[in-house]
Amino acid sequence: MPQNLKSDNPVSREPQPTLDPVDRALVRLLQESGRITLTELSRQVGMSPPGVSERLRRLEKAGVVTGYTAVVDPEHLGYRLRAFVRLATFQPLASRPALDRVLTRPEVVEAHHVVGEDCWIFKVLVRDTRHLEELLLAFAAVGTTTTSIVLSSPVDGRPLLPADELEEGEGEAP
Repeated sequence: MPQNLKSDNPVSREPQPTLDPVDRALVRLLQESGRITLTELSRQVGMSPPGVSERLRRLEKAGVVTGYTAVVDPEHLGYRLRAFVRLATFQPLASRPALDRVLTRPEVVEAHHVVGEDCWIFKVLVRDTRHLEELLLAFAAVGTTTTSIVLSSPVDGRPLLPADELEEGEGEAP
């Protein structure tokens, strides 16, 4: 399992590293193809392999690159259904052991503690609706759920650009 070096706190107090054009290119290339060779990375950014290797080490140490992983197709592993489960806990402290059991379920591939009407949003992968029903029973020990089954995902795992590269108004409808 890849090491996840991300902080649980989305509001970091530490200064963000400054990325120059080469760092930005390396981050983009790694997100596009995690299996790209050091030689190919070097060729594409116009640096020597030792120079690129040092850049990657610095990006990892700074927490910009937090790990390397393989992306697999859930359907090929028998998970034919994706869903988002929103959970409103009964009593946050009293249900902690049950919540911990839910958080460690292998079907839960993402978990987000949020503010708003719900306390948690989970992305889950299950074999079928019967499997989803069994999983929702485990959630029921913690609180009430609202479930949305995913029909399709037109944007799934888009590579990130540094925030300062986004154009003003980018992403808005014309």
